[in-house]
Amino acid sequence: MSRVDVKPSLIAGNEKVLTKEAIDFVVNLDLLFHSRRDELLSVRETKRAKIAAGGTLAFLPETAHIRSGTWRVPLAPLDLRDRRVEITGPTQPKMAINALNSGAKVWLADLEDSNTPHWSNVVEGQLTLQGVARRTLNFISPEGKSYELNNGPLSTLVVRPRGWHMNERNVTIGGQPVVGALFDAGMHLFHNTQELIDRGSGPYFYLPKIESHLEARLWNDVFVEAQRVLGIPNGTVRATVLIETIPAAFEMEEIIYELRDHMSGLNAGRWDYLFSIIKTFKDGGVEFLIPDRGQVAMTSPMMRAYTDLLVQTCHKRGAFAIGGMAAFVPSRKDADVNKIAFEKVRGDKIREVGDGFDGSWVAHPDLVPLCREVFDSALEGKPNQLDIMRSEVSVSATDLLSVNKTPGQITQEGLRLNIDVSLQYLAAWIGGNGAVAIHNLMEDAATVEISRSQIWQQVKNAVTYADTQNRATKELVREILSSEASRLISAGWDTERIAAATALFERVSLDDNYVAFLTLPALEMID
Repeated sequence: MSRVDVKPSLIAGNEKVLTKEAIDFVVNLDLLFHSRRDELLSVRETKRAKIAAGGTLAFLPETAHIRSGTWRVPLAPLDLRDRRVEITGPTQPKMAINALNSGAKVWLADLEDSNTPHWSNVVEGQLTLQGVARRTLNFISPEGKSYELNNGPLSTLVVRPRGWHMNERNVTIGGQPVVGALFDAGMHLFHNTQELIDRGSGPYFYLPKIESHLEARLWNDVFVEAQRVLGIPNGTVRATVLIETIPAAFEMEEIIYELRDHMSGLNAGRWDYLFSIIKTFKDGGVEFLIPDRGQVAMTSPMMRAYTDLLVQTCHKRGAFAIGGMAAFVPSRKDADVNKIAFEKVRGDKIREVGDGFDGSWVAHPDLVPLCREVFDSALEGKPNQLDIMRSEVSVSATDLLSVNKTPGQITQEGLRLNIDVSLQYLAAWIGGNGAVAIHNLMEDAATVEISRSQIWQQVKNAVTYADTQNRATKELVREILSSEASRLISAGWDTERIAAATALFERVSLDDNYVAFLTLPALEMID
């Protein structure tokens, strides 16, 4: 076998993560599945090229027998049957403890979009997962404040590894980096599976950025191999898939089917889903123009079609349907801001529970009681809504692609907001923080992906902004970029980080060749 190299880590306790046995486990997974991952990434590009040449998306005729079958997924483990409130966040110890103690049913431990993959963050994240699995996690702040896990029930741990497109450059085989998703999932599986089983739980995952049932099949084969090596029964691993790409929306049943022995449910995303629509149909012209992202409601025709189909599909197969994010971060200073935002969150959660969702996401512990109250009222003592079948729902390919029916306008103010939020986020991301509160919203990489994609789309189509009548041009975007960068520097932001963020954002927003994921060139800027 080729030489395996692992970059040393300066994180205290790294020796608990980077053991020889754990590295061997990850290397085995990578040797078995890396080439298949590469092939599936090529399939993505081939599909996009066909769409650029005039093709479209449709439900697959070759898998019609799966959609018409009567199969169902196994009953969920006991600690995954009630998911009415899920809190998401990065694996920093303090945020992890606050999330686990929040009263939410599930904590999504995010190694993906809310985590900058600095090597130190990657290793610390795995240490955090070990501490959660063993209930030994604690943290003392620089000010001396102590944080510890409650003695009573904690949120169920569900881990989100990186998407298939990311590599882990700090672990190489013959000079080639291993797949980031295999490192993240493999380390968690190796170190924590038995500990979780002994405590009445198990290794549970959220799987991001999937674009086809073949990519779900790859995850399934990874789980089968991992369980074989670890000597645990097939089906011990459970997975929830984020349907956050438009190609995946056309293959929901097939994705559930491929993972059926390990399936727990599907989740409805928002920013990543809109980002995927632009990326997939970037050459489709004005028919696929999306209004300012803040104006795209989940009640718009294409989003209703997507979420209604997701609930119907999940419950038809005995899987859970999990709703989207309430990203609001409560203000400690402005009660009026909180009141307005809480009412919006309440309305959104009432919509979700009325649609049949089994649970929903929040980004801050203060939103857990509100979300729980809404779902408690509707569930009336039940753990979930699997009995709501939504048989009245009938969604066509045209419904899923009805982008041009989305209410709203494209404005220069929306352009400026996209730039403002993205520069703040990227500057923080470069510094190692992947979950950033901006304008009372918790932002992650998905926000920047939709923001820069909207700008790319607007410039390509020479959009006229509704509020100024200016046309979208590279020159206008650069002018506002410069203005916003100067404003942030004047407000105290680090000059070098804002400069780096500006250069990166300009590249992914204005290059003629659309960059598939901004995190790929961003990796060049971190260790």
